[in-house]
Amino acid sequence: MQYPNPKNTEEYISQFPKKVGDILEQFRNTVKKVAPKAVETISYGMPAFKLNGKPLVYFGAYEKHIGFYALPSGNEAFQMELSKYKTGKGSIQFQLNEEIPYSLIEEIVKFRVLEVEKKTKSKDESLT
Repeated sequence: MQYPNPKNTEEYISQFPKKVGDILEQFRNTVKKVAPKAVETISYGMPAFKLNGKPLVYFGAYEKHIGFYALPSGNEAFQMELSKYKTGKGSIQFQLNEEIPYSLIEEIVKFRVLEVEKKTKSKDESLT
């Protein structure tokens, strides 16, 4: 069953074949491991994580790839490591027929966690 507007990550993942679903679940678990305080949600019709109310990362499945969205800053900080992947301003495409670099995804998520926490801390300090 296809869900045009999935209510949660489980529903989103369940609409894909097992192989793709397993990859999506691994993406999800990778983010949860690195950012245990992040809140799961659906945003732009795909799984997303927010930290302190701010976007952290998004991911979604497509016909031939998994899209990973670490916002422009995540891509900029890892340009060299991402050079062999198709990227856009804030997107990365990991082909389904290639090995997914989960350790690189962990590093990108760690970077984004630090970035969001720093911005949140700076904002909190300016309010006091």
